[in-house]
Amino acid sequence: MPTTSPEAPLLFFDSGIGGLSVLRAVQELLPHAPIVYTADYAGLPYGTKSEAEIASRVPALLGRLVERYQPRLVAIACNTACTIALSHVRAALDVPVVGTVPAIKPAAEATRTGVIGLLGTSATIRQSYVDRLQSDHAAGMTLLRYPAPELVHAAEAKLRGEAVNPQVFSDAMRGLVNHPDGDRLDVVALGCTHFPLVQEELASAMPNIRFVDGAAGIARRIVHLTLDQQWPDRPSQGVFVTTGALGDVDALKTTLADFGLTQTGSL
Repeated sequence: MPTTSPEAPLLFFDSGIGGLSVLRAVQELLPHAPIVYTADYAGLPYGTKSEAEIASRVPALLGRLVERYQPRLVAIACNTACTIALSHVRAALDVPVVGTVPAIKPAAEATRTGVIGLLGTSATIRQSYVDRLQSDHAAGMTLLRYPAPELVHAAEAKLRGEAVNPQVFSDAMRGLVNHPDGDRLDVVALGCTHFPLVQEELASAMPNIRFVDGAAGIARRIVHLTLDQQWPDRPSQGVFVTTGALGDVDALKTTLADFGLTQTGSL
């Protein structure tokens, strides 16, 4: 890869603020990395969109973002976008692209009963990509899938400081255990980057379940791909970009500041 400016950012992309769960893991390993985080609020939620919509929308938006911000790397911090559009994005961009996929492999490694769960959006859990992950990493195990799009909205509301009905979390967990063999479930893969943001609430709804996600693995991958590159001497002011109305970000500013995202802009 050509010599990279220390100021060249990592570009994170998600349908909303779910990717903050991935950014948190990256910042633990690369605390001085300049960050541009984009939330496609004009397209939220992705989980109810068709594959064709996502496959065309995500590469187009990322093309504009890469042209504007000249990042050293793109991280698509959205399981739905990656299970549908990751190959399209990589074909369209000339920078490294790191994707996010449901953490079925670590769930399979962690289970003691052989029954694992997957919470995700409707679009994610129906993908053949998930079938391949199960075949490759959880062959012979039982994978219970449940669509929980309401958790996306719950995470967004929580980070805006709004109260969320605990029933939302109970319903999501019951949706898994009500499957055949659900009584043997011991590990749940959080197949949407929004979901780790409400992991505590999910755990309260159903104790004694272990939750896994892919954030730590993504962070390690980004470190590997940028191993010989230079970073600023101190943390930079991060930029939060929205495709929606800029005024809608106001309720998130306290949360964004916790991640060093002190500047806001629109696309």
